[in-house]
Amino acid sequence: MILDIGVVLIYLAGMLLLGWYGMRRAKTQEDFLVAGRNLGPSLYMGTMAATVLGGASTVGTVRLGYVYGISGFWLCAALGLGIMVLNLVLAKPLLKLRIYTVTQVLERRFTANTKHVSALVMMAYALMLAATSVIAIGTVMQVLFGLPFWVSVVVGGGVVALYSAVGGMWSLTLTDIVQFVIKTVGLMFILLPICLMRVGGWDELVARLPAASFDMAAIGWSTIITYFVIYFLGILIGQEIWQRVFTARTTRVAQVAGTVAGLYCIVYGLVGALIGMTAKVLLPDLDNVNNAFAAIVQASLPDGIRGLVIAAALAAMMSTASAAMLATSTVLTEDLLPALRGGRAFTDVRLNRLITLLAGVSALGIALVVDDVLSALTCAYNLLVGGMLVPLLGAIYWRRATTAGAIASMLLGCFTAIGFMLKDGLAANTPVYAALAASAISFIAISLLGRAEAARAYRDAPAPQRHREAPAPQRHRDAPARPAGAE
Repeated sequence: MILDIGVVLIYLAGMLLLGWYGMRRAKTQEDFLVAGRNLGPSLYMGTMAATVLGGASTVGTVRLGYVYGISGFWLCAALGLGIMVLNLVLAKPLLKLRIYTVTQVLERRFTANTKHVSALVMMAYALMLAATSVIAIGTVMQVLFGLPFWVSVVVGGGVVALYSAVGGMWSLTLTDIVQFVIKTVGLMFILLPICLMRVGGWDELVARLPAASFDMAAIGWSTIITYFVIYFLGILIGQEIWQRVFTARTTRVAQVAGTVAGLYCIVYGLVGALIGMTAKVLLPDLDNVNNAFAAIVQASLPDGIRGLVIAAALAAMMSTASAAMLATSTVLTEDLLPALRGGRAFTDVRLNRLITLLAGVSALGIALVVDDVLSALTCAYNLLVGGMLVPLLGAIYWRRATTAGAIASMLLGCFTAIGFMLKDGLAANTPVYAALAASAISFIAISLLGRAEAARAYRDAPAPQRHREAPAPQRHRDAPARPAGAE
């Protein structure tokens, strides 16, 4: 165990070091928020895949594999297909806009008030998403190292908050690439082969599990469809994902590298489900299936190797947590705080760092009171899809849409999702469907009843004019120029 702890401590120190290096590259607001819009294919693919595959995709998919078998991969499949569609279909128009947030699309189509309401929804989603991965970090460290849950959350989540705050998107990109490599090696090339070997090979796995474990639809078609409604559609409109799209150097980079990232997500889901299936054979009587991942790691791997796989799991969780923390701070600094200052936006990177740190601390606080990683993720996506999908599609495709209709759609969608989550539980399928229905009905009805607004396509609308403060003078006028973008 001492060796495992040493490996994990080295990994955490490495993340902080990369965060510090990213700080040196984040000289402007554009550097901090979108890495200068200058990522090449390798960095873009790695950071996109790392962002999508977090704690729920790792710990959650292993749990689903333990309970349902191979069909547990559908969660990651929905995420991966969403990434592919986003990059192939939406990346080109998004990159032309040169914006920072999802909600700025609504501002271009409607009014600033629409952006403010949608920013509140997006911030709630991003904070809950960050908390989801912090919960997963705390769960893994608690089970494997015997630490109190709150200590695990503060240590693991605190490292993420710190490196996210100091370097922004450059820190996230650099850490994401290392995390992508670690989790690929740790899960695909170490944990899965060792687990299969301990079971006795593929044939023995087939023999010791019921046939339903190898049925692609064993999890249930209603659940599969709900995964696509929540996660596939959620990926298409998530701030943390769009913010990654904005980092691409060209449309071609986004389309090709984004497609590869989506395919990787699907393979990752299959690997996670298979690991869960081996855990079902080796550890058939777990008291808490949420701990299936941590339990199989602890039971199957020797010291040192176990530490590397723990680092791989933490890498998956940290990449999503950091993306969501930066997404939260971006929505705050770009969409909400300027409204309190008469439309004047911020250009001081130090403020971005402070707000990102506060977002991280808030995510840690939520993680301490919510203990189910999949339920927390579902709650986040219920709010996002239920409140944002309909008005965003209307902004892009329906010329008769109005500001009042968009605002009503967002508010009723979110309140309906919250109401049904309280009534039926976080794991129920009804909240997202009820929220979408309420959102769509209110959007269409109020838009048709109201006065038609001057229709303008979001992609043709001029960027909103905002008064930016003059940037703070450089302390060293003869400092070397910022290094050229990676790749």
